[in-house]
Order: sequence, then structure tokens, then C-alpha cells
Amino acid sequence: MSLSIHHLGFALFNLLLVILLSPLLEGIIRKLVALVHSRIGPPLIQPYLDILKLLGKEEIVSSDNFFFRYSPVFSFGAILLVALLVPIGAPPPLNAGGDILVFIYILSFAAVMVMLSGVTSESPFGVLGAAREMMMVLTVEPVIVIALIVAAIKANSLQFGSIITHFQNNSFPLSMVLVGIALFISIVAQLARLPFDIVEADQEIMEGPFIEQSGPKLALFKWSFYAKELIFAAVFVSIFVPWLHSDVLIINFIYTLLKILVLLLVVGVVHVVNPRLRIDQAVRYFAVLIFVTIIGLAFALAGS
Repeated sequence: MSLSIHHLGFALFNLLLVILLSPLLEGIIRKLVALVHSRIGPPLIQPYLDILKLLGKEEIVSSDNFFFRYSPVFSFGAILLVALLVPIGAPPPLNAGGDILVFIYILSFAAVMVMLSGVTSESPFGVLGAAREMMMVLTVEPVIVIALIVAAIKANSLQFGSIITHFQNNSFPLSMVLVGIALFISIVAQLARLPFDIVEADQEIMEGPFIEQSGPKLALFKWSFYAKELIFAAVFVSIFVPWLHSDVLIINFIYTLLKILVLLLVVGVVHVVNPRLRIDQAVRYFAVLIFVTIIGLAFALAGS
């Protein structure tokens, strides 16, 4: 009974952290971008204000399609489920009930919901955005999958908790360095930051798959993306930056948040100093990254 209450407490903690803290991290990145551009920029709480404004607005429905109406709900629900699988300064609440494969499947499901929102929006911009989302999934997710598989091979486990414990107590091999660099670049793409801001591309296809979404449904999509920033950053720093950890839970949590903040600030700098790549350039770029991760996988299988 006490174990169940313990896991329930961690689950609620992860959910509240992802829901409540992720907009603040987005606000910090926006502030950094503004400072680099020599602007004052929006207040740190602007993402919260944006979400509250959208939640209070009337929803304008451009399509009666089931997936257009409910894909934001399914996407947001999938992201919250993923939050229960990842470590954020503590063992994952569902560590025994899910592993890196479940993590990848659920994230893919959230991406499919984005595609369905665009395809069923009855807008050519939405369809184009959905096609770009599919292209990004097919080129970016293999990098993420191979990188996590390399970590699983070195730790001899698919569970996030076991993988993190292994790298906290053992040396960091060459294979992990290679796939870690590739994974960082993939995270930039997953978070739709420049130079990989291809799916939404405001100046080109006007938000792409989200063009016809409005009100609370658009708020859920935006909130999902803010949450993904925190989730991907937490996975990366927990596995690929295993240093600075403590056996004291609250101290380890603080260390993790600091590493997440530094990582997202670096992502923000990359966003500021790079122009958007063309689609063909992005595909070639990620073809190279897939090749790098395959080399890392070969090193991992060889024991390096």
C-alpha cells in the first residue's frame, strides 16, 4: 500500500511539474531570444498568459472531422502519459510499466495526432504542414530511437531508471558521445526550433497543421509543445549528462532542473543564430545524423 502511495506521489509530481513548469521554461527561452536580438521581449509569464487567453476564447470549428476536433486532446493526453515515463530528478513513476520503446511509441502517437489535425483541417496549409511533420518524424525519430537503443545496450536495460543508474556509476563510452551529439540536434528539431522550424514555418505556411485550430484546442497543442521541451530535456540530461547527481532527492531535483535550464538555453541560442533550412537541406542533414548514430550503434555493439 505504501509503495502504491509512493508511486502515486511521484506520478502527480511529474504531471504537475510538466504542466506548470514547462510554460515558464518556454518564457525563459523567449526572453533569451529577445535579449540576443537587443529587445526587451515578452515577460517570462507570457506563455501562461497565451494559454489562459486561448482557453477563454471561443472555438471556431472549420471541420466536423472527428480527428480534427479531438486530436489536440489526444496529443495532450499522450504527452502527459509520457511525463509518467521520464525521470525528472527522481525515478520515473511508471518505470516498471514502460520503457524507452513505450516512450517512443507514445511520442509517435502524439506526432500522428498533429498530422491528422493538419490533414483533416480542410486547409492546404494544414495539409502541407502535416506532410512536413511526417517528413520530420521519418528523419528525426530514427536518430532518437538509435540513440536511446545505444544507451539501452550499454546499460543492458530498456528501463529509464536502470539506464540512468548505470551511467551515473560507470564511465561514459565513445558510442554515447556520438549518439548524444546527434540526439541534441534531433531535440532542436523536435522542439521546432530554428534551423528546423519547418513544420509550422510562420512566414511560409502560417502555423501549418495548427492553422485552423483555435481556442482551447489550440491551447492544448501549444501546451503539448511546451511540455515536450521539458520532457526531451529531462531525458537528455538524465542519460547523456549524468554528472551532478545526489542521493538526496531534493538536491538531485535541483541539479536536474539546472541542467534542463542550461540545455534549453543552448537550444535557444541555436534558434537565434541559425536561419531556417530548406526541406531538402534538413533531410540531408538528418541523413548524416542517422549515419552518425549508426556508427555509434556499431561502437556500442563492439563494446566501445
